[in-house]
Amino acid sequence: MKISGAELFIKALKAEGVKHLFGFPGGVVIPVFDALYSETEIQVILTRHEQGAVHAADGYARSTGKTGVCLVTSGPGATNTVTGIATANFDSVPIVCFTGQVSRSMIGNDAFQEADIVGITRPITKHNYLVLDRKDLGRILKEAFTIANSGRPGPVLVDLPKDVILEKGDDEYPAKVSIRGYNPVLKGHPNQIKKAAMELKRAKNPLFYIGGGIHIAGAVEIFRKAVKKTGVPVVHSLMGIGALPGDDPLCLGMLGMHGTYVANMAVTGADLLFGIGNRFDDRATGDLSKFAPEAKIVHIDQDPVSISRNVPVEVPIVGDARLVLEQLLPLLEAPKINDWIKQIDKWKEEHPLEARVGRGSDAPKTNKAGAARGAEAADRRSIGHLRPDRVIQTICEVFPDAIIATEVGQNQMWTSQFFTFRHPRSLLTSGGLGTMGYGFPAAIGAQIANPEKRVIDIAGDGSIQMNIQELATAVYNNLPVIVTILNNGYLGMVRQWQELFFGKRYSSTCLMTGAACPPQCKGPGDHCTVYRPDFVKLAEAYGAVGMRVFEEKDIKPALTEAGKIKDRPIFIDFIVEREFNVFPMVAPGAGIAEMIFSEGRQG
Repeated sequence: MKISGAELFIKALKAEGVKHLFGFPGGVVIPVFDALYSETEIQVILTRHEQGAVHAADGYARSTGKTGVCLVTSGPGATNTVTGIATANFDSVPIVCFTGQVSRSMIGNDAFQEADIVGITRPITKHNYLVLDRKDLGRILKEAFTIANSGRPGPVLVDLPKDVILEKGDDEYPAKVSIRGYNPVLKGHPNQIKKAAMELKRAKNPLFYIGGGIHIAGAVEIFRKAVKKTGVPVVHSLMGIGALPGDDPLCLGMLGMHGTYVANMAVTGADLLFGIGNRFDDRATGDLSKFAPEAKIVHIDQDPVSISRNVPVEVPIVGDARLVLEQLLPLLEAPKINDWIKQIDKWKEEHPLEARVGRGSDAPKTNKAGAARGAEAADRRSIGHLRPDRVIQTICEVFPDAIIATEVGQNQMWTSQFFTFRHPRSLLTSGGLGTMGYGFPAAIGAQIANPEKRVIDIAGDGSIQMNIQELATAVYNNLPVIVTILNNGYLGMVRQWQELFFGKRYSSTCLMTGAACPPQCKGPGDHCTVYRPDFVKLAEAYGAVGMRVFEEKDIKPALTEAGKIKDRPIFIDFIVEREFNVFPMVAPGAGIAEMIFSEGRQG
C-alpha cells in the first residue's frame, strides 16, 4: 500500500506509543499537521514558541522516561529549537525533534525559510538525519527513536524535506532496526565488578557519588538496596537529586560549587569515591588538583567517553547503571566505617545548611501584606523581607511529593538545597547547559505526562520571562501548573557574583535598569522605580490566576489556595529580599573544601 510520507510519520508515532506531540506549525510541515488533524490517538500540544515545544518534550521525557517528541517547521522554526536540543543533549534526555525542510531540489539555493539544521545541530544531538529518499523514511524514523532512548539517551533530529513529506511510497515501518556501529554495552565486565566490590569492602572512608544516570537507567530502587546493604554515605550531583531521599541520614546532599559543607568535606576526605552515572563536571569538582585527593575512584557509566575524561579512574565499568548494580549487589559487603560516620556527623553539626543575605540595603523593608489575587504591584524601592529558603521549605511542606521544575540561577540552587526530594524523576532542571527559561515549559510537559501529580516551577523573575508566552499553552490546556516566582528584581546569580567578586558593580543585572537610573548604581534605594512586569496582572491577562506574597505568614496560605485550583495555571509572585545569596559557595578556581559561607568568610 502506498501512503504519503506524512502518513508514514503518523504510523511511526503510533507504533512508538507516542500519545503527545509538542509543536508549532509552518508552511513546510502543513501536510504533517493536516495528517494529525483527525487523529484521536495523538494529542498535539500547540506551544507558543518552538523552544517551548522542545523544553516541554524534554520535561515530558525526564518525568516519565519515555521519549519526548516535537514537530516544527523549517528555517526559523528549526533554528528556534537549538537551545532546547542543546539542553537535552547535555543532560542525556531522550527526545526526537522533527523539523521541516524545503524540497530537496531547493536545498542549498537559499530558498525561503531554508536553514541547514542538520549542520547546525550536529554538535548538540546524539544523532541527526536529513531524509533524502522517501524509501528510507520508515527506517530513519525507527532508528531515531531507537537511538534517542537507548544507551546513553539523547536528542535525535530528523529533517523532513517538503517533497518527502508529500511523496507516496511504501507503508512499511520496521519493528526493529540494526544500526551499524551502534551497539551500547549494557552489562559490566565481571572482573571489574568484582574489583569494585572489593575496593568498597576495603575502604575506610567510602562515598557513593550519584549523577543523573541513576534516574535515566531506572536504577534508583536497586541503588537504595545497595546503600542499605553497605551503609555507605551518598553525595549527589544536581542531576542525581532524588536517588536517595533527601532526609535519609546517609544522604549528605549535593557536592560542588553550591554543595553542602558535609558533602564537600566528605569528598575531600574520602578514600574511595564510587561514582554512578555522573560526569565529574567542573561545577561538582572545583579545582581538579584538589578534588578527592586521597580517593580511589570507581566509575560506572553507560558512556565510555565520560569515564576518565576529567578525573583518573582506577576501576572503570562501562554499562547500564541498573544492570551493573544488579550484577554488583550480591557481591557487596558492608565496610567497617564507624569512625567515618562519626566524622560525617561532626561535619553536619559544624555547618548546617542555611541561606544568607548579602550586604543588604539602606532602603526600608516593606510592610505591605497580602496573598490576594490582584494585589498591588510590588514597590521595589523596598527590598522585601521574605527569605527564599523559607518559601522553598514551605513549598516542600505543602507539596512534598510534587514534581519540581526550576529555572536556572539562584532559584535552582536554593531548590536543590532546601526542597527535600524523596522520589526519582521529581526534579526537572537544566544541569549541563544552564538554560534560563527551561523550567516553565518543562513543567507544562511534565504536567501533561503526569496529570495526577502536582507540578511546580520554582522560578526567578528574570528567567520566567524568557518563555513566559507558554502561559497561553498552560491556560488553553487547563494545566494547574503552579509557578512560584522568587522575585528579587535581579538576575540574581550573576548579581551575586558581581557582589562577591566584582566590587558590587551591578552591571545590567538589575531588572529595573532604565534611563532614569543613576550612573554606577550599587544597589536598591529610594531611586528605584516600580517593578515591571506586574506578574499578577500578566497572569490574569492570559486567563491564569495571579497572587502576590509579601509576608512570611502568607506563604503557606497562598500555596494552599493554589493547590485547590485544578483547571488553570497559577502564578505566585513572592517578593523576596533583593540581595539574598546562595551559600555555601566555592569561588571559581578553588577546591570544593574552600567554601565561602558569607561575604568574605571561608570555612
